[in-house]
Formats: sequence, structure tokens, C-alpha cells
Amino acid sequence: MINPEFLLTSLLIVLAPGTGVVYTITTGLALKWRASLIAAFGCTLGIVPHMLACILGLSAILNMSAQVFSVIKFAGAGYLLYLAWNMWRDSGKLELNRKTTETSAAKIILKAIMINLLNPKLTIFFFSFLPLFISPNAPSPTREMILLSAVFMGITLIIFVLYGILSSGISEYLLKSSKAVKRIQQAFAVILAGFALKLALSEK
Repeated sequence: MINPEFLLTSLLIVLAPGTGVVYTITTGLALKWRASLIAAFGCTLGIVPHMLACILGLSAILNMSAQVFSVIKFAGAGYLLYLAWNMWRDSGKLELNRKTTETSAAKIILKAIMINLLNPKLTIFFFSFLPLFISPNAPSPTREMILLSAVFMGITLIIFVLYGILSSGISEYLLKSSKAVKRIQQAFAVILAGFALKLALSEK
């Protein structure tokens, strides 16, 4: 049986604005609601490598090796800055992105996966968070960790889908106001840049 505290904690963590949330919302604003679902799915897939690293014990290596962590951290920060720059540069052009909805599904998924894949915080999060809810008397801690990880991913997918649908729901209104669109995209670009700087400057 899943610990209710685990469900509540996971829900609060997923609801908190992060890079995946920002990307899903901006995708929902820029494209149709189906694209936001694709982004949500991609962000959820991006969790899998971190979950596997935790289960296989590789997260312990990342936690101990400052050099490995730094390389991944700066790569992730650089990628976020790249996304922020593109978002700022393309602000106010949502109507152009509508035309690429059907052909950009693969790119949306790839970008969403990369956003979470290049965030070493997720690996360390899984390493420090999941063990807290593993039963000491569990016959198979590994199986229990896989179950908790699957539940966390399910919560992530549901919340991100809701974020995407809500954002796409107001996109028609925003498309009529180029100024509002530009301000929102620029705001999200600044948020992404802030995430990048915070990640680059963090020690752990």
C-alpha cells in the first residue's frame, strides 16, 4: 500500500513550478492542447533515466563525485539558457508556431526529455526522497522503489497534462493580444534563465 504521505509530498513537489512545468505551459500556450500533452509525456519520460540511476545506485556516484555532477549541472544550465534565449527571441510569434503542431511532436518530446535529463537535481532527488518511504521490512526494496517511482511518474504526468490543458485553453484569448503573448513568453524566458543560473551556481 502506498504511503499517503508519499502521495501528498509527491503532489506538492510536482505542483511546484519547475523547468518541466514551464516548458509544458509554454507549449500549451504556443500550440494546440495535443502538443501540451506531448510535452507532458516527454517531461515524464525524462524522469526515467534518473529513476533508473537511483535504483541502480548510480546516483550515489553523482552525489560523491563533484566533477561528474558539475559537468552534468553546467550542461543542463547551458541548455536551459539556450531555451530561454530562443523563447525570448521568439516572443510574440505564437501564431507562427501553430503551423508546426503536426510536424513537431518528435521535437517537443525530445526537448522535454532533455530538459529533465540534463537536470542532475532529479537524480539526487530520487536518491534522497524515495528511500524515505521504503518499508524497512519490505521483502524487495528494489521492487518497492520501482512502484513508488511509477506512482511519482503517474502523478507528474497527470499534473503536467492539467497544466498543459489549462494553458492551451486560454491560448485563443492570448493569440488576440500580441502584447500579452510577448510579455508572457518573456516572463517564462526569464524564469527559465533563473532556473539555469540557480542550477549553475548551486553547490549541490
